[in-house]
Amino acid sequence: MATTESTASSPSQAHSQASAQTPAQGSSAEKVAVPVGGDVVLGLRIMAQPDPAVPVVALLPAMALKAKFYVPLAKALFGAGLSVVLCDQRGYGDSTPGLREQPNFGYRELIEVDVPAVVTTIRARFPEAALYLFGHSLGGQLALFHAASAPAGVAGIITIGTGTPYWRAFGRRNWLEAYWKIQTIGLVARLRGHWPGGMLIGGAMSGQVMVDWARQSRTSWCRPRGSSRRHDDALRALSLPVLAISLDDDRLGPASNVDFLCSRMPVARLTRWHVVAASGVENRDHFAWIKDSAVIGKAAATWIASGRLPAAATAGSGPGIGATDGGGR
Repeated sequence: MATTESTASSPSQAHSQASAQTPAQGSSAEKVAVPVGGDVVLGLRIMAQPDPAVPVVALLPAMALKAKFYVPLAKALFGAGLSVVLCDQRGYGDSTPGLREQPNFGYRELIEVDVPAVVTTIRARFPEAALYLFGHSLGGQLALFHAASAPAGVAGIITIGTGTPYWRAFGRRNWLEAYWKIQTIGLVARLRGHWPGGMLIGGAMSGQVMVDWARQSRTSWCRPRGSSRRHDDALRALSLPVLAISLDDDRLGPASNVDFLCSRMPVARLTRWHVVAASGVENRDHFAWIKDSAVIGKAAATWIASGRLPAAATAGSGPGIGATDGGGR
């Protein structure tokens, strides 16, 4: 999620370089609007395969990122024979209204309102297909917490750079820095009603999302304002296939944070992939991995089809990396 500031590519740099290697998303993508209450409408872009029964992958963005950032990954997954749905979070991209033009919202709305609406819409659009949620950073948390409470419509979850903001999940040398930076973000967001961007989270974010995030960093528990659900308890009972990916140059969601979150889902059918240079992924930063979507997308598609990662992807990953009853159609 977040700790020290990354010295690698920014989201905009990663996206521009990836887009230079991959054609822009074509007009053939189907736009779908998903009302979720009040005036809030979420924007989806669907890339559907001719066969309505092939698995469909929903891409859930990280904090402050638009769905278009993930076009290279969407194209890689689509090229591997999967249908793909690009999902904008409320306040971003094709979703309306804009971030500043709607009431303050937090984790509760994202987990308990928005993701269920997206899943319901995709299930109606692809009734014959198995649905996989693929979340980056915050998007992975949303996918896991939703599936833990409502697993029936989900076949599996893939996360990349998704851990916990809990300060003690960072390496000892980063404990103090992680604690004060995340709590400073939470305090600013509480006082101003929003996070303007900068220091760890480059883009603007809803204030309550950051307040909920800062609370999770202090306590390790996901207890959003206004929610009666105990999301961490539900996560302990999650038994779906999960592919949890970490990257060895990721200072915002390092392997220790990913491992901590994985420890909270002891009965999930977990495949743990720590991406290193030998995995064939050149860019292993929290954002820059998008430039290696061809490799990561192929590995994810293989896992969905077989429950296992390609042998080349796990080369040099070290002990503990592998599948236990992973994905599968």
